[in-house]
Amino acid sequence: MSLSTTAPSTGRFTRPPRWWRSATGTATWASLVVVVVVWVAGPGVRQLGAPGGLLDAIGRLTGLVSADLLLVQVLLMARIPWVERSYGQDELARRHRLVGFTSFTLLVAHIVLITLGYAAADGIDVVAEAWSLVTTYAGMLLATAGSALLVMVAVTSTRAARRRLRYESWHLLHLYAYLGVGLALPHQIWTGTDFSGSPAAIAYWWTAYAVTAASVLVWRLGLPILRNLRHRLVVERVVREGPGVVSVHLRGRDLDRLPAAAGQFFVWRFLHGTGWTRGNPFSLSAAPDGRSLRITAKDLGTGSGRLTALPRGTRVLFEGPYGRLTGDVRRGHKVTMIASGIGITPLRALLEEMPYAPGDAVLLHRVGAASEFLFHRELDELAAHRGVRIVHLPGRRIPHRDSWLPGSWAALSDRDALRRMVPDIAEHDVYVCGPDGWTDAVVASARQADVPDEQIHTERFAW
Repeated sequence: MSLSTTAPSTGRFTRPPRWWRSATGTATWASLVVVVVVWVAGPGVRQLGAPGGLLDAIGRLTGLVSADLLLVQVLLMARIPWVERSYGQDELARRHRLVGFTSFTLLVAHIVLITLGYAAADGIDVVAEAWSLVTTYAGMLLATAGSALLVMVAVTSTRAARRRLRYESWHLLHLYAYLGVGLALPHQIWTGTDFSGSPAAIAYWWTAYAVTAASVLVWRLGLPILRNLRHRLVVERVVREGPGVVSVHLRGRDLDRLPAAAGQFFVWRFLHGTGWTRGNPFSLSAAPDGRSLRITAKDLGTGSGRLTALPRGTRVLFEGPYGRLTGDVRRGHKVTMIASGIGITPLRALLEEMPYAPGDAVLLHRVGAASEFLFHRELDELAAHRGVRIVHLPGRRIPHRDSWLPGSWAALSDRDALRRMVPDIAEHDVYVCGPDGWTDAVVASARQADVPDEQIHTERFAW
C-alpha cells in the first residue's frame, strides 16, 4: 500500500456535539426518577399497612427500577450512533455491565421480596407461595423463563466466565438477554398494577419499551442491512504480514459514502466455510480511502484463524463502524501512538490519516520479539514522507514489575522511560492500543508524566 505525503480526508465521519453525552446521562437518571414518581403515585404505597405490605411495596419498586435499568442496558449496546460516538465502545461496555449487574441484583430482590410479602399476606409458607405465583398468576411462567435467561446472561458476563469463553460463544449467549426482556413484558402488562395502574404509568412504560425496541430494530438490524446492501463488500485478497498475522483487503461499492474513520472497527462475518454466522471485531489497519478497506488480524482464535483461507470474491457482512479512537478526539498538534503487538493496526491507520507536522508524531511499538513487528515498509514510508519518529520496543516485559516496557528499560521507571523517549510527552495526545493490563500500565505512566486525562485515548474492545 502506497502512502501519500499528506493526510487523507476523514470522509463522512462526524462526532456528535459534546453536550450529547451529558444529555444521555441526564435522560437515564430522569427515567429512574419517573419510575419512582409513578410508583409513589400508584397503589403500592397505599398498601403499606397491610400484612406483608412493606415487603410487597419495596418488591414492586425494585422490580420497576430493575425493568427500567434493563431497558437502559439494552439501549447502551443498541449501537445508537450518537451514543456510541459520545462514549466509545469500551466505556459503553463498562456501563452496560454496571447497569446490568445492578438490574439483575434488583430483579433478585424483587422476586424475593414479592414472594415474602405475598406469603405474609396469604399466611402460607414461602415455597408454597412461590409455586402459587409461578403457576397461577398470568404471565408468570413466561417471566420465570425470562428470569432464567437473564441469570444465564449475568453468570456468563462475570469476568471469570468471560476469560473462559470465546468471544463468539459469549456473544451468542448474550443475545438471549433480548428474549429475557421480551418474556418479562406479559407479566408486567397482565399482573403489574404499577405498570398499568394509571395513564401516566401506561404512557411511560409503553414509550420506554417502544423506544428500546425501535432502537434495536433500526440501529442493530436496519442500518447494518442497509449498509450491506449498499456497499456489497467482498474479499479482494489476503496478504500474510508476519507469523500468524494476515491482512484482508476488501472492495465494494460507494465506499466513499461509508462514514468510517481511521481507528474505528467493524464486526465482520465472512460468508465462507463453517462459523460464518459468528461476528468478530477487527479494526481498520489502513485509513479508509473511499475505494477499499483493510483489516489485519492475528490468529488468536477460531474467528481470526479463518481469515487465512478466505478465497478472493468471498462476500462479507459487516456492522459498524464503531469506536471513538479517532483523530476527532485529539486536543493538540502533537501525538504519540503506543501499541502492543496487533494493537498497532488502528494506530497505524491513524498515523496515515491524521494531519501533523514532521516531528510531531511518535510511534512506540512494543512486541515480545523482533519478528513480531508489522508493517515495516509502510511505517518506513510514514517516517520518510511524514516525519513520524518510530521507537521499537522488542523483548520480554520487565520481570517482577507491573510495567509495559521490555527488560532493556528496567533501569528506568515507566514514567522516566516515557519521558526519555518523548521528552515533551505532556504536550502530546497519547493514543494507546493493546491488552487490558498492558494498557493500564501505559495510561498510569502517561498520567505520572503529567499527560492530562483528556489527552489520553484508549479503546479496549471490551465485551
